Parts: sequence; structure tokens; C-alpha cells
Amino acid sequence: MVQDDPAQADPTADARRAPKVSFVSLGCPKALVDSERIITRLRAEGYELSRAHAGADVVLVNTCGFLDSAQAESLAAIGQALNENGKVIVTGCMGAEPEKITERYPDVLAVTGPQQYESVVAAVHRAVPPRHDPFLDLVPPEGIKLTPRHYAYLKISEGCNNRCSFCIIPKLRGDLASRPAADVLREAERLVAAGVKELLVISQDTSAYGVDLKYAASRWKDRQGHDREVRAKFLDLAGALGELGAWVRLHYVYPYPHVDEVIALMADGKVLPYLDIPFQHAAPDVLKRMKRPAATEKTLERIARWREICPELTIRSTFIVGFPGETDADFALLLDWLDEAELDRVGCFRYEPVKGAVANDLAAPVPDAVKDERWHRFMQRQQAISARRLKRKVGTRQQVIIDEVGTTVAKGRSKADAPEIDGAVYVASRRPLRVGEIATVKIERADEYDLHGTAVGF
Repeated sequence: MVQDDPAQADPTADARRAPKVSFVSLGCPKALVDSERIITRLRAEGYELSRAHAGADVVLVNTCGFLDSAQAESLAAIGQALNENGKVIVTGCMGAEPEKITERYPDVLAVTGPQQYESVVAAVHRAVPPRHDPFLDLVPPEGIKLTPRHYAYLKISEGCNNRCSFCIIPKLRGDLASRPAADVLREAERLVAAGVKELLVISQDTSAYGVDLKYAASRWKDRQGHDREVRAKFLDLAGALGELGAWVRLHYVYPYPHVDEVIALMADGKVLPYLDIPFQHAAPDVLKRMKRPAATEKTLERIARWREICPELTIRSTFIVGFPGETDADFALLLDWLDEAELDRVGCFRYEPVKGAVANDLAAPVPDAVKDERWHRFMQRQQAISARRLKRKVGTRQQVIIDEVGTTVAKGRSKADAPEIDGAVYVASRRPLRVGEIATVKIERADEYDLHGTAVGF
């Protein structure tokens, strides 16, 4: 006996079905937070998330527009969504220049720029109206997260006041717009209450947090129920976040003088002894053309002083090779600086011209073959530095947060490792470890980027 088709048996079933949205999030963690906010809003309105474009009522693509290669990836994702679904809404940084999208894909339903949450949601409403049922559609107080349950990105501001010559982020995302400290702390509290054990603080320029607010204080009730005023200032916010009982990791920190004050919080165990500082280069002439903030700071002296205050400090950074006008002497100075700085974690990018960036016209471009040769030399030099620094940890005990579990070995991160961009710690254990668990691990071996050890405490 053949059963009736449920949809034919109940013609109202499709009308009651919650609309489905498929989502693609590209680019940096700041864009990921934008995606989380959009998804949280849609989920609260009764939309369901689909893992596949096919069968979804609409596809949202959150684009990255920083580099030409990132734009190409975004355009490819839009094309794939159109092929697999046909109904596509585009948002994100690339949406700041909508003609780049609509010229290639005139059939997209809508294009909105970064941080335009209301416009994105309105476009979804036009494509497929919500069918909200307040008795069924529940959203957790911390919102919908795209990261694993045990860590989350905490965005403290939007935009940037710097005008680095190679960057078009201010054009895409505007000037610095900081969140009141109390708003940030309330969000952080909700995340920790939901089980988040690591808060990754992000913005375009974390050190500049609160400048636009003139460091105005806002009222926050702490975990003890005390009503407090917290200034919108980097040091004050970091200190308050450090009281919540989670790991606090600071990203995108420019080396302004007041950063020195935060090192004391790291030495006291309030926040993780970890700084993500995008130095970008070391040659004075290159830094001048880059228009880097704090370019004239005596960074090597400051790094030495930071390590005196907090010997466990890990410093990660990013650099650009092949910047217009970069000479052999500039590059040699960068390698010498790298040897002396002994940074723990380093990423390196070949300079890529971005349409609209001032840097493109500052000096003669460096040939691609020279960029490649310098990139390989840079990475080889840093690999040796990283291996030396990691070898010093053999025999020590490290706190490790577990990201993945296997049959015999789990994969985690120490306080020196940010997710997805740094190395890992591979952990053998007498008993199965759980994702999100923090274990004490004795380090037994090190390679160029990773550590290996055995769990000795839980």
C-alpha cells in the first residue's frame, strides 16, 4: 500500500514550514561576528538554517572585499550559490562596491554593505517572509554562534581611524565606532554563562577602543551584583573581562604606548599572555609609505620590556613582503629585525594591490618573482625561530583547551595559540578528553609549529 504524500494530504503543511536560509560567511573573524548577528536575528524570527544551498528558500553570502583574491573567492561563492539555488542576497565588505557584484551577477536579489544588519534582514523578508511562532522558535540569550561552543569572538568596535596606505577597510567599514563597555561586558557574561571558556576580543584596532566615545563610562552590574562604572578604555575593558572566569585573548592590538599597561594584567593572570600585533614591516622607509600607526616606536626595546614584565608572553604578528618600493636592503633589515624580535607566531603575505588603495601608486611595484623569493626566505627564517621558541617548552606543563577529540590523541591549544591561525597541541590521555575541556599537559616534543604531550591533570 502506497502512503499519501504528506504535502498532498495536508496542503497547509508547506505554509506552516519554517523558511530556510543557507549561509556562507567569508573573510575575517570580524565578518564572522556580523554573520552571527544576522543569523541570530533571522533565527529569532523563525527562520531555519540549511546546510545546503539546494532546498533553501534563499542564500545569504557574507563577502570579503579586502584583497583581490578575497573578492575573487567571494564572487565564486556567489556564483556557486546562484547555480545551486538561484535566490541569493549578498552582504559584507564587497557590498560596499555593489557594481562589482551586479555587473557579473545581475540576478542577485539584493546587495548590502558591511554592518547593515537591518538592510540584510529586510532583503530576506522580501525574498521569503518570516513565519514566526514564539512558542517554537527560541534563541539562546547568547545568540547563534558559528564557532564551537567553547570559544567565541567578542567584537568591541567597528571601523578604523587609521589610514594605512595599503588598506581600504575604513572605506568599506567607516571610522571607529566603539561599543559602550557595559554592552560588551553584558554580552561577554552571556557567552560565559552559556559555556564559552575563551573570549577572543576583536576589532579593527583594539588599542584604539573608546577613543571615539572619549572613554565614556557606562554602568555594569558584575557577577557579585555590584553596580560599577567601567570606562570604554582598552585597559579597563580588558581588566573587567578578566574577571569573568574565561580565557581572554586580545587580537589586532596596535603597539600604542598604553598597551604597556595591559602587560601587567597578563603577568597577573587576568588575561592571556598573548598579543596579536600586526607590525607589517620593520624598515622605516616601508613603514612610512605604509602610514602605519606607531611606526616610529622603538618596538624591539618595548618587546624586550614586555617580556621582562611577563616572561610567558606570546607575540604573534603579520608582515607584508614586496610592498611597493621595498628594496633588498629593506627586506634584509626586516629579516634582521625578525631574528632579534624572536616573535612566537608570524604570518606573512605577499603584497597584493587593492583597487582604491593609495599604496599602489607610491612607488614601483616589486616583481612577483621577487615577492615569492622574499616570502620563502621570510617563512624559512621564521620557521627556525618558531621551532627554537617551541623547543623551550619541552618539559613544561601547559594548560590546553581541547578543540577536537580522536581515538587516541586529542587536538587542542595552549594559552599561546589562537584558533585557526596558530599552532596546536596534540594530547595523549589515559581517559577520553572532551571538546572544551581544559587539561594540564606535559609537553614532551616540539616541531616547527606544534607541541606534543600527555595529559597529567584535568
